Amino acid sequence: MFAADRDLIVLEPNLFRDVSWVGQTLVAGTGSITSTALVMTSQTQGFDVAGVDAGNVVVVNGVAYEVVSRITGSVLSVSVPRGDASDTPVAPLPTTSTQVSVVTFAPQIVQVHRQVLRMLGIDPDDPEATLNEASVTNPGALRRLEALGAMHLVLAAASGPAGPESPLALRAEMYAARFSKERRRVSARIDLDGDGVADATRRLNIVQFVRG
Repeated sequence: MFAADRDLIVLEPNLFRDVSWVGQTLVAGTGSITSTALVMTSQTQGFDVAGVDAGNVVVVNGVAYEVVSRITGSVLSVSVPRGDASDTPVAPLPTTSTQVSVVTFAPQIVQVHRQVLRMLGIDPDDPEATLNEASVTNPGALRRLEALGAMHLVLAAASGPAGPESPLALRAEMYAARFSKERRRVSARIDLDGDGVADATRRLNIVQFVRG
């Protein structure tokens, strides 16, 4: 994927607190933060078992932080949300014996990712296709696009019980509009022959619909 959970909290810092029930809870328990280290004292399963690592989001006492790295099955390096994943980690405020959960919206991100690939003429369901995700040489250029699309799916799902005029539904539509605008703006560099060098530039302003 081009985007990760941490890209969503850059757009909506409270997303993982407010609509966590739309996502999947990977780990829950109790832990403490010292500097950038989150140390669990109890947890439903290990971070390693759950596959929690860089790019995930952990909610500690209602505040979302991004996971910088997994140190052990019970220890994570975390940071206050950064503008870019390459920025220096920023230590959260210390906490002691507080509620911790790791929630992911990966299914929504995957759905948008597959849509973006198809917009580029790449079939994610064809294992023998010449082009695949690795053929995109500038994946960072598509990160925001995927994050905006995932935000629309998450908020649209969360707004279901409240109806189409609810604040969540209106926010979902706002992200749909932002996704459409970003789709017209960005372009992808494609390596057509597998030599690691981009040979073509493709834009995403045409959506191809394929009958199932």
